[in-house]
Amino acid sequence: MIDLHTHCLFSDGELVPAEHVRRVEVLGYEAVAITDHADPSNLDFIVPRIVAAAEELNRHTSTRLVPGIELTHVPPPLFASLVARARELGALVVVAHGETVVEPVRPGTNRAAIEAGVDILAHPGFITEEEAALAAQKGVFLELSGRKGHCLTNGHVARLAQASGAGLVVCADAHGPGDFLTEEMARKVALGAGVSVERYLKIREDMRQFVMAR
Repeated sequence: MIDLHTHCLFSDGELVPAEHVRRVEVLGYEAVAITDHADPSNLDFIVPRIVAAAEELNRHTSTRLVPGIELTHVPPPLFASLVARARELGALVVVAHGETVVEPVRPGTNRAAIEAGVDILAHPGFITEEEAALAAQKGVFLELSGRKGHCLTNGHVARLAQASGAGLVVCADAHGPGDFLTEEMARKVALGAGVSVERYLKIREDMRQFVMAR
């Protein structure tokens, strides 16, 4: 099991990184990315601390902590510079807070994030066919979310990903101990969105290959 979109107390999560990793370690996770919410005000604060936690914890745990960040509610013109800065600071997973239907995310965020080369467009809401095709071209994964509210458009996202050839990930967007997905629940999130069993197995392998490459 791998999850590439979770939050600790460096933003609105509940756990310090050590407990965060331990919670998923007992669930049998191979890897977990901590991708706390950031904008220009706190990017330099969060990423180095997650990097430092990973350097220490990964020597002592069976679950690998992958340092990441989620660029959240930032104006679309800022994405390119913030993505570059996040990678300079050591983020191995750059997530964009997409145009979910349950928050007032700025129109144009999905496209700007894809063009900036994020790794994952989280909960992209009613992403367009053109945006999904661009994600496929750029190698940006679209997220099937396990989080309440954000999951409402999972079926739409899965359908457009299938049509465009865009890659998918299944992530919890976990903020606390009760949010982490088990393998069984991650499978239900995918199949509930209309993904076939074969496609779900490919999603799992794509996520594994993504982590192995970092």
